[in-house]
Amino acid sequence: MKKSLLYILIALLNFYWVEAQVGIGTESPSASSILDIESTEEGVLLPRMTTAQREAIASPANGLTVFDNDVQTYYFYNENESQWEQLSTSRLKRTNYQLVQSEDDFPAPSGGTITLDSDTFYEINGMITLENSIELNGAYISGFDSFEDGLDKPTGNLFVGTTGGSLRFLTLSGGGKAFNITGGQSLIVQNSVFKDFSNVGNITDVSFVFFSITQYVGNSNGITYKNINNLLLSNSAWQGNNSGTYEKFEGSFDLIQKGSGFSEANGASVAIDVSENPSVGNGVITGTAFIGDSSTKVNKYTSTPINQNFTNDWFVQAPGIQDEYDDVATGNIYYDGELDTGYGISSAAVDTPFKLTGGDKTSNLLRFTSDANNRLTYEGKEAQAFSINASLSVRGTNRAGDFYAFFIRVNGNETLNRTNAIFLVENTTNVSSVSLSGTVVLGPNDYVEIWCQKLTGTQSGNLTIFSQNLNVN
Repeated sequence: MKKSLLYILIALLNFYWVEAQVGIGTESPSASSILDIESTEEGVLLPRMTTAQREAIASPANGLTVFDNDVQTYYFYNENESQWEQLSTSRLKRTNYQLVQSEDDFPAPSGGTITLDSDTFYEINGMITLENSIELNGAYISGFDSFEDGLDKPTGNLFVGTTGGSLRFLTLSGGGKAFNITGGQSLIVQNSVFKDFSNVGNITDVSFVFFSITQYVGNSNGITYKNINNLLLSNSAWQGNNSGTYEKFEGSFDLIQKGSGFSEANGASVAIDVSENPSVGNGVITGTAFIGDSSTKVNKYTSTPINQNFTNDWFVQAPGIQDEYDDVATGNIYYDGELDTGYGISSAAVDTPFKLTGGDKTSNLLRFTSDANNRLTYEGKEAQAFSINASLSVRGTNRAGDFYAFFIRVNGNETLNRTNAIFLVENTTNVSSVSLSGTVVLGPNDYVEIWCQKLTGTQSGNLTIFSQNLNVN
């Protein structure tokens, strides 16, 4: 009987110790812990459930913790806020956050448009099919993986309205337009794919637009940019299975900068269209590869010469299309009259410089124009050094023994002495060749011409010019 009472007493003492402090994997649990678990091989597994199951828990206790299988993170219940909150530190710091797994997770639509909450981060989880269009309203939409997360709008416009926002790490697809945006401060699109749209759409009257690392696949037509202060297009990949016009510019721009990436235009496709003559303060295309079998990769400005695609406000250096920038400016103007008769110059007074009057045909004009015979005018944006070469076939028709000088003048008054060439009238039947060459720095709107001066004799003389050519490059 005494032994039985002793065993009962020992059992009661053990029970008290277990209730006060529990150790698993240790015989010496921490004095500050009611439960101390130690292991170097295993962890603790808390209850796991779907979002719907978590939200169905009746009257969750403050601090109740579960693992949400749908979003792969831990949640605890905050009784003060009467809501579940993620344990992730970044999520706890962000209050303007919404996980999107269906269209119902967006704000309720009105008139066929979902207007997002301003300055809110919408995280797309999976491919979401939309019935309504989205007005970004300054919000930020992002997926985690651009090939697994995205938005699909089978018909109509995907993004609409007069506000901008941000799009990142998304696949965007649909049967209508991706964009019908007609205003806003900024639109930023990064690391995203546009596929199968009938028209990627139009972006108009937005102050700042930045597309970076974007890919376009299977679209029937591209995108039109209009009236944008600063447009930056970086690492855009237009695949060869797109059609129509990929990128069209209309209206006014302070800056267009397109760099890197590629545009593969096949068949009747056009990579760039500037045929609406957009006004551009500075246009830059560098490093983009223009490939494919399309014969018209660029729909040119209608105001430019036949051999030039862009105006002089552009800097274009990209494989697959013609380089167009100040450093490669060139021009040629020449006399195209009858070789056996030429044209005459009369009353060439001694020591009086005069401009040659023939030569009104031009070729290979790039950043050069001609508004008069025997004149090439530089129209680049920056001053450049150029090589000048000219050639003439000349005969003196009177005053044998007289000397003439031929030379180049800038703006009609600055003689380039280093280009002087001397011509002697040996007799009135011989035709002599005269060559001029030199270098000159020309600023915007400076022009060059071939001039002549009679050096000797007391009377005026006459010359016949059979051929005349002036080239600047």
